[in-house]
Amino acid sequence: MSILAGFSANPWIRLFRLDRPIGTYLLLWPTLWALWLASDGFPEIDILLIFFVGVIVTRAAGCVINDYADRNIDGQISRTDNRPIVTGEIKPHSALRVCIFLLMLAFCLVIQINYATVVLSLVAVILMTIYPFSKRWINLPQVILGLTWGWVVPMSFAAVEQNVSFVAFALYLSVVFWTIAFDTLYAMVDREDDIRFGVKSTAVYWAGNELRFIALCQLCSLILLAYCGQQSGRGWAFGAGIVITAICFVRQLWVAKSREKSDCLNSFMNNHWVGMCIFFFLVLDYWIID
Repeated sequence: MSILAGFSANPWIRLFRLDRPIGTYLLLWPTLWALWLASDGFPEIDILLIFFVGVIVTRAAGCVINDYADRNIDGQISRTDNRPIVTGEIKPHSALRVCIFLLMLAFCLVIQINYATVVLSLVAVILMTIYPFSKRWINLPQVILGLTWGWVVPMSFAAVEQNVSFVAFALYLSVVFWTIAFDTLYAMVDREDDIRFGVKSTAVYWAGNELRFIALCQLCSLILLAYCGQQSGRGWAFGAGIVITAICFVRQLWVAKSREKSDCLNSFMNNHWVGMCIFFFLVLDYWIID
């Protein structure tokens, strides 16, 4: 067995999704956007390191909470039937204990910053806990995920500025809409199983019109992102990044129009490059202008 195969076979690695880092990437990129905008292009190294580690730790904790909440459903879905809690490799109570440890570790990181960030981190824990269970009782759980995922933005601004500005709020909403869009693409992969087991999602609720819904969310995200750039004095380089992002969004919709699982997953995965594109052109803009 190769080292990589052995790494992926470890049940804790699989529980934390360290073998599938796409979720970590999708959380890291908006974190970096926020830190760069809040610090006017020059974030402090210690804050960068705290948030980098924090993204990995909180992403892992979120995966544990999600798998614990879905443990009675995951075993009946082909994509998730090998998750370690389902297979019995990790007991539910052991997963909960590790989740508490991860949250404590994240808290130890955040208390190194300031009081405002600590308070916001407590809200983040509440949102992280609510989301996995929201799929049972509301038709649009992706909205809850968006509110949760984007919370890293006000935390980042609070870490740098010790307050949450209007630009921070606009960027937060941009990330919320972006998250709703990419997670709806992801939900399209599991739509048949979700309908069978009564799991709610935007892909189920907007079936037949989900691509229009995704396009609307992507448009809102781009408009808000452009507003943040304008308010922060960004120039043509950041604008070019937004144009390229818009092209990526159009491609995602074009690929996903088949509704085939592989195509929807491909469109979802493309959002990693979207996040990277925005960050690259944001950094480039600061480098050129400042």
